[in-house]
Amino acid sequence: MGPSTLAWSTDNITTNGSYYTESLHCVTMDKIINILTVIIAMVGLAGNAIVLRIQASHMQENEFSVYIFNLAGADLLYLCFQAMYALKHILLLFHTSYFNIPIFLINVLIFAYLAGLCMIAVISVEHCLSVLWPISYQCQCPRHMSSVLCALLWAFSLLLSLLSGDGCGLLLSYYDHSFCRTYNFITAAFILVLSVVSCGSSLVLLVRIFCGSQRIPVTRLYVTIALTVLVFLLFGLPFGINWFLLDWIMELQRVFPCNVYAITAFLSCVNSCAKPIIYFLVDSIRPCTFQ
Repeated sequence: MGPSTLAWSTDNITTNGSYYTESLHCVTMDKIINILTVIIAMVGLAGNAIVLRIQASHMQENEFSVYIFNLAGADLLYLCFQAMYALKHILLLFHTSYFNIPIFLINVLIFAYLAGLCMIAVISVEHCLSVLWPISYQCQCPRHMSSVLCALLWAFSLLLSLLSGDGCGLLLSYYDHSFCRTYNFITAAFILVLSVVSCGSSLVLLVRIFCGSQRIPVTRLYVTIALTVLVFLLFGLPFGINWFLLDWIMELQRVFPCNVYAITAFLSCVNSCAKPIIYFLVDSIRPCTFQ
């Protein structure tokens, strides 16, 4: 028991004390973030339910109402499961748990997230085509293309969700960690591509509006789509990047804070909650204000 042993003991106590303080800080932050997630999710559920009810009566009038209806359905499904997982996490942090959620239901959450992302990308591209080439779009676009396309997007998102995260291997005869990791990296690249496509379509219309030879009026639909894409890039995209990319890179888990998943989940709920607010706010503005 010399001076070196005493110094080692002091350093060890200091290290354990700092670790305990950091762990306590993470638990407190998790409680706050998950409580906020549940509150935001409840507000978003009410807003998207109202959007579903309104758009259900207008789907026959406008093909974009079909996309908004399906997007609201995806957000409603996503917020429902995100609220359940956040509530369960809160109960576990308080050392109480009154219900158990099957692990495979996380794929339903991922399914709704991917479906919402695909809907946003298709809405942006189709609106861009309808504005830049209106005559060709009206002549070559089938009557029920939006409904068929939404059904295909739901099916494609379901297939992707069955191969992602904890559900990876459901369609395989055995669990292959390397394949699941590679697949998640490919899905992360797919999410980034869809985000770039959505953002690019909005930027093309923005340039066309302000720099085109023929003046294009700024409509409520364009403002709604542009704000929806912007909100997704700021709040919805981090969840997909963390789930499909960062969570599989062990080296990065030491760099990011302990509650990075809770933060990205909260931001994604803000994204789904903000869309109905955008719809109602833009609809309340007079068209002459945009001009």
